[in-house]
Amino acid sequence: MTPLVPEGVRQYAPATDRNRDPILAVLQRVLPSAGTVLEVSSGTGQHAAYFAPRLTPRYWLPSDFNPAALRSIAAWRQAAPCRTLLPPIDLDAEASLWPVEMGDTLPSPIAAIVNINMLHVAPWSVGLGLLAGAGRILPPGGMLYLYGPFIVDGAMTPSNANFDHMLRQRNPAWGIRALEDVLAAAQPHGLALAEQIAMPANNLSLVLVRGS
Repeated sequence: MTPLVPEGVRQYAPATDRNRDPILAVLQRVLPSAGTVLEVSSGTGQHAAYFAPRLTPRYWLPSDFNPAALRSIAAWRQAAPCRTLLPPIDLDAEASLWPVEMGDTLPSPIAAIVNINMLHVAPWSVGLGLLAGAGRILPPGGMLYLYGPFIVDGAMTPSNANFDHMLRQRNPAWGIRALEDVLAAAQPHGLALAEQIAMPANNLSLVLVRGS
C-alpha cells in the first residue's frame, strides 16, 4: 500500500513526466555501472523516485537547497520506497564545501553527478559552483551529466529564444547558458566534454568527464 503523504508536500512538475524516459535512456548508457549518483538540485524529487529503481545497483542521492523541495523529495521517497534511493541532503551548489565533502558516510563512493534543468533558472554563480564542486568531488573518470537548453554556436531555436526572454524577465540573473561558456568554465576543474546528445524539446544532454 502506498504510504500516505501530507497534502501539498509532494510537488509535481508535468515536464518531468515528459523528459524522464529520454533522460533515463541516456543515463542507463553513460553512467558508471556502480557507485553513488549525486543529483544536484533535485527539485520536486520526481526524477529521483523514477530513476533510482531503474538504475540499480547504483545509489541515488538527491539534494536541494530549497526547504520545500527537500520536503517534496522526502515525500516522493516515502511514496515510492526504494533501497537505493537515499534520503535527500541540503546542498547549496554555490557553497565552497558540500555536505558530501564533510565525512558523511555513503553506501558507495560518488561516481557521478547529475544536474537537470538548473543552469538556466539559477544565477551563473550557481552554475560555476556546480562545476567547481564536481571538480572537487568526482574521481578521475567520474562523470558530470547536465541536461537542459543551451545556446549553441551563438544560436537558439525560436522556442528557446522565447523561453530565454521569459526567464530573464522573471529574473535578470537567469537565462539559457551558452554551451561554450559552460565548457570553458568546466575546463579549470578538470572536466571535459565527452558527449553531446540532442534531446526532445530543443534540449541537450552533456556528458563531462573528469580527467586524471
